[in-house]
Amino acid sequence: MSLNNTPSGQRVHIGFFGIRNAGKSSIVNKLTNQAVSLVSAHKGTTTDPVRKTMELLPLGPVVIIDTAGFDDEGELGELRKERTYRILDEMDIVVLVLDARADHLTEEEVDFLKMVKERKLPYIIIENHVDEVAGHPFEELSSDEKLLYVDATTDDMAAVKQALLQLAPKLTEQPLVADLVPEKSTVVLVIPIDESAPKGRIILPQQMVLRDLLDHRCKAICCQPEELTEVLNEDKSVSLVITDSQAFETVSKMVPENIFLTSFSILMARYRGSLNTQLKGVAALKNLQDNDKVLIAEACTHHRQCNDIGTVKLPGWIRNHTGKDVDFEFSSGNEFPEDLSKYKLVVHCGGCMINASEMQSRTKHCVEQGVPIVNYGMAIAHFNGILDRSLEVLK
Repeated sequence: MSLNNTPSGQRVHIGFFGIRNAGKSSIVNKLTNQAVSLVSAHKGTTTDPVRKTMELLPLGPVVIIDTAGFDDEGELGELRKERTYRILDEMDIVVLVLDARADHLTEEEVDFLKMVKERKLPYIIIENHVDEVAGHPFEELSSDEKLLYVDATTDDMAAVKQALLQLAPKLTEQPLVADLVPEKSTVVLVIPIDESAPKGRIILPQQMVLRDLLDHRCKAICCQPEELTEVLNEDKSVSLVITDSQAFETVSKMVPENIFLTSFSILMARYRGSLNTQLKGVAALKNLQDNDKVLIAEACTHHRQCNDIGTVKLPGWIRNHTGKDVDFEFSSGNEFPEDLSKYKLVVHCGGCMINASEMQSRTKHCVEQGVPIVNYGMAIAHFNGILDRSLEVLK
């Protein structure tokens, strides 16, 4: 997968934060060498987060996010600030931009930096406008805080890029699946091509698993469920079968016990770092009662079809499994609720369209509010009585 084609969820997310007119947009434009954000002397020019997906050397594939000033005012200003703070959930690196022309930090700047530190997010602090006033330390900052002094109108941002490089997570993350099987193994990917399959392509988790296997010199055989028995009879070297979760019931009956079996969704939970927490959420499926509210959350947005897994199949399976009249609510894309207190359970997709930071943040929100969270694939494996089997390869 080339750097230019790297999915957003695999890119380093870098957010620029600060009060209005600190120079966030000017720095973003200079750093990217593009007019990503509108720049004006008028306060509050940036009203919504502005995203730029690009390759930023020497970091590689990134998502640059320019945010509204967190000192915005008025009713709309409060909404913009909420969106700005919400962006923190996605951050791999936070860039706080200060104004060298100021004598001291604002209360908002102090509170924001405290929040970043509490979340243990990697960050750098840039002091802008040093063309007008000499850069200086602020008394509100600790003495060991390192500042980068820049002039967004003339500097080439080399120092900023170098600082980001030092903080950036390694682009070569842990393997998605190849570390679970011996080198040069044969793995079968069961990919149903039905009304839910997008035209002309396979979905992202399937692409990611296929590429990971090929990168590690494994042999990948792709087939549909009805072809699986024939494939297994023809190739006795298969060590693992990975299936779309919706086909778990059918596929599990075809795969001999001596061959490992799991799903793309379960592998994504492991890859995003939320596997153990989401496994604990399986128990909550057994305890649901009539009128309990369950949130079904998808990280992507797509046109809902008549037999959609999130809004149709999963609610049906949960009601059938529990025998309870459960109430369901749904979220998609970035619309993940901050307040989860009304829910007895969150059922989440694999999270391929968001980065690990956001998936872990969503999981953390659930844990902090005492709401169990479970992955699509784990729930479906549980319904079919094969959850333990689907986790064996992970052990």
